[in-house]
Amino acid sequence: MDKIFGTNHRAQESGEHWLTVSDLMAGLMMVFLFIAIVFMMITQKENDKIKDVAVAYQENQVAIYQALEDEFEKDLDKWGATIDKETLAFNFQSPDVLFANNETRLSDAYKEILNDFFPRYIRVLAPYRDSLDEIRIEGHTSSLGLRGSSNAEAYFYNMQLSQGRTRSVLEYGYSLMPDDAEWIKANIAAVGFSSSRLVLNDGVENEAMSRRVSFRAITNADIQIKRILEAQ
Repeated sequence: MDKIFGTNHRAQESGEHWLTVSDLMAGLMMVFLFIAIVFMMITQKENDKIKDVAVAYQENQVAIYQALEDEFEKDLDKWGATIDKETLAFNFQSPDVLFANNETRLSDAYKEILNDFFPRYIRVLAPYRDSLDEIRIEGHTSSLGLRGSSNAEAYFYNMQLSQGRTRSVLEYGYSLMPDDAEWIKANIAAVGFSSSRLVLNDGVENEAMSRRVSFRAITNADIQIKRILEAQ
């Protein structure tokens, strides 16, 4: 037939053309598939890193809580204190023992407690320093303010009160451990939360329990996770 009608060069060229495009598309699909697989592997690797940090964080939380519990178990009741397993907050919840009403000056009874508590607390946390972001001394009050004050006035009055109290606690703790003064300055913060974190019982404010001072060990797991994400 080719001898009679001749060869259809256009059809032949067209076939070769489409064959080339098909090969090209197949090649591109393989490249995209390879990229997708590599991306999935990288994503899985990063997810595994975050999971490892989360697991280590949980194990570290448990270890710190257990260390605090073992050290202070016999002292909690006499100090009117509790340890929160979830937040690692060591809560002193006997405000009348800690400070006089509307005062920021430490009571003699609280100084005696801190004489015993503060050095032991710092020593217990020493093995975990590399995993800590900071130790925060937190001051909390009830929502009550001075007589006749508005809600806003009460809130900001209590803010000043809670900040003054934690400053007094930190200043006294600092004086107890001169050899660790530089580390304390770099790693322990004093914060006043006023009445923003009330203790509620069935939705009703527990005024006595809301007035407290807490020592909270904050780990750096979130910082490690942020670094992993930023490195992607």
